[in-house]
Amino acid sequence: MAEAIQFTLNGVPQTVAIEAADKIIDVLREHLNLTGTKRGCDDGTCGACTIVLDGDAKRACLLPASKLAGATVLTIEGLSQGMEIHPIQKALIEAGAVQCGYCIPGIVLELYALFTKNVDASDDEIKTALSRHFCRCTGYEAIWEGAKLAQKAMQAKA
Repeated sequence: MAEAIQFTLNGVPQTVAIEAADKIIDVLREHLNLTGTKRGCDDGTCGACTIVLDGDAKRACLLPASKLAGATVLTIEGLSQGMEIHPIQKALIEAGAVQCGYCIPGIVLELYALFTKNVDASDDEIKTALSRHFCRCTGYEAIWEGAKLAQKAMQAKA
């Protein structure tokens, strides 16, 4: 039996009907057609499904959709301002970290959650955040360089 829940998604109030077995990724991708949240491993290890839930980076494939009730959610689709991409996205592009694009939305949102909470995060904190993501295209040097550029951009905005 479906249950209607309300939450805020990318700044917009939403009401969706969920089933008990639905995960957040199902709601985003299948009910709301937001495909920037990627389905990868379905066990939380790859990071492709990362969203920002109430300020924290979370794996959408692991969490039941019921966790959305009353929550505030940010997906990659909500990060840009119109046609202007976010400074984190710009930094990763500038560093050459964007190849196929499958892992990048999750990495962007992981960095967004980290730098929003602590723009002066240490190198170890950034490495820990990035260690939660798999990328098979770039290697990790370009992602690291992009993360450091993103941090500088976010510090300049602060």
